[in-house]
Amino acid sequence: MTHRQLHHDAGHDHVEGYSRLMGTDEVGTLKGLTERRTILDKLIGDNRGRIANTAGDSVLAEFGSAVDAVQCAVEAQAALAEANAGVPFDKRINFRMGVHIGDVMVRAGDLFGDGVNIAARLQTLAKAGTVCISGAAYDQVRKVLPLTFTDLGSQQVKNIDEPIRVYQIGSVVDVGPTVEHSGTLPLPDKPSLAVLPFQNMSGDPEQEYFADGMAEDIITALSRFTTLFVIARNSSFTFKGKSVDVRHVGRELGVRYVLEGSIRRAGGRLRITAQLIDAAHNKHVWAERLDGDIGDIFDLQDALTAKIVNSVSLWVEKAELERVRTKPTTDLDAYELYVKGMALQRYERRFEEAYRLFVQAFTLDPGYAAAYAMAGYTLCFQHISYGSPIPPEVRSEALGLAQKVATLPHEDAHALARAAHILSFIGQQYDLAKELADRAVTLNPSHGYCWMSRGWVSINYGEAEAAIECFMRVLRLDPLDPHQAYAWTGLACAYNALEQYETGFQWAMKAVEAHPLMYTLAYLVINAVPAGRMIEARDALSKMLRFRPDLTVRDTLQLCLTKDTAWLERMARAFREVGLPE
Repeated sequence: MTHRQLHHDAGHDHVEGYSRLMGTDEVGTLKGLTERRTILDKLIGDNRGRIANTAGDSVLAEFGSAVDAVQCAVEAQAALAEANAGVPFDKRINFRMGVHIGDVMVRAGDLFGDGVNIAARLQTLAKAGTVCISGAAYDQVRKVLPLTFTDLGSQQVKNIDEPIRVYQIGSVVDVGPTVEHSGTLPLPDKPSLAVLPFQNMSGDPEQEYFADGMAEDIITALSRFTTLFVIARNSSFTFKGKSVDVRHVGRELGVRYVLEGSIRRAGGRLRITAQLIDAAHNKHVWAERLDGDIGDIFDLQDALTAKIVNSVSLWVEKAELERVRTKPTTDLDAYELYVKGMALQRYERRFEEAYRLFVQAFTLDPGYAAAYAMAGYTLCFQHISYGSPIPPEVRSEALGLAQKVATLPHEDAHALARAAHILSFIGQQYDLAKELADRAVTLNPSHGYCWMSRGWVSINYGEAEAAIECFMRVLRLDPLDPHQAYAWTGLACAYNALEQYETGFQWAMKAVEAHPLMYTLAYLVINAVPAGRMIEARDALSKMLRFRPDLTVRDTLQLCLTKDTAWLERMARAFREVGLPE
């Protein structure tokens, strides 16, 4: 892939298991390969590439930029996965792909040199249906393309003297069906785990919230271990109420282990059953049954957490395990009020009732940071989502609750993240918000919402590049989250701050298609106008005016708060250009 100099972007594709396929069905394989080559050839041309060489089961192409090369590879894997849909597994034609920037020589239209050799070696490191890129290519595309990457570290490859830094593209957006149809999300470089929702075996539907709270507490405790990679709650809970194949769960979430369990509460007694499964090999690691009084719930959680961690990680420090045993509350009544409030807020959107339960919880336990945080967040949620003005008394109370979280002695990352979001967005207390958000991700490095909050705080703080890294991490920790639009919206906002308007527009479109709310529409406008997409901008504004017919430029800037005044002015200019009054 060439710039017409000695610096090239080389892409190498290779069919997985080509000899086996030819040996079992030569005619069918050649027919399928021809069909897939047609797909590849078109996409290479569409992305401004040139085919330099083909050799039966491989394709070498050159492009004018790394962005074009990687975009082509991603689109190609998605299209090839779609072509495989309905084909028996043993007859699927899967490609491995590698992309590299490097020096090459051009002779009679063909490419030679280390640049080509490295691209070829990269594809051998890729799993079927995925793309591996070199560190040089990664540096060119990581802030431009809306993709997530898994660092595979330095790899020594055949006939290349120096190790090559390798990244695997982990998930894909805006290209239709992703590579997970024929492959998997790559496993992280540390033990990885998903905790499925616990089944409520009590026979009482009212206890559903209690079972959910138990599973969520286990997720929260595990995600505090720096030696583990733990899938965030929202993705794990997409499997709630479903009969699942743990192998499928492992592939969908990109994890090695899956924990599933149940909880039975009868009177004052509690029984927790759990089983840890190695999803990659579909085998049980262990099964556990824990019995106790309802008052023992926190001890039972600790025992289960310790068993999980000791089973999957060899590098857990005793001090780390002790730190995780610190509980947000030891008051069972306050805990029950809190988990019930979370259920009302999440599933039923009964915000006023949820708020009252959170207040009751911190009234019973004045040190319960999570209850203060959720009370403040619940107060503001409807206003934030629909862009309606937040009454002064609501703003004041929410800020007071968030500041309480900041001053309490605790290590509850989720509470810190919620408080940071409120302080940054509602109170413009950017420095304190940044401090709390940084503490949250340090305490709980696998907690999806902590990274989400840190992303938004980074935007408000004027650090767009840091925000992009946070939101990309959210997408990997929470790959199936039904509310990914919050991360997409954050990416739309961050790319707008970097004046990469077309990329911001694409993310904003995804967010609007999922949730056409005031704030997603606002971020679409601020990207569409400078990107020259006035039709889309006017359409988005008309939808915003249905929410608030009296909307002004000043109102919209309350949806895009930041300490970066130059950026605020660019946003205001976009709304003026599309016809919104001051």
